[in-house]
Amino acid sequence: MHNPNRPLISSAATGISGIALALIGAPWWLTALAFTCFALGLLVTAIQSVFPQDSAHRLAWWRARWNHRQRRQNTPPTGRRSNRPAPGATGPRPNPRKTSE
Repeated sequence: MHNPNRPLISSAATGISGIALALIGAPWWLTALAFTCFALGLLVTAIQSVFPQDSAHRLAWWRARWNHRQRRQNTPPTGRRSNRPAPGATGPRPNPRKTSE
């Protein structure tokens, strides 16, 4: 388990150094397997640091994410795309801001 008093990078450096020393002269597949397992462990640690682990915080995070997704689905599109021609339209679209002389 990760010690909160020691930074993750120092733990990772220690682990990589230990694995490298232990695998000197080992077959390539064993070395690849060891480093894959180490990378998976770092990935799990990174995921646990990003997502909340306390159940009350986790529930609040999922509710906020759900509400955000619902709002995005129900929000009408912005007017930024109004300058694009309609599908099947031919020719240039007139500019309503341009005054003709």
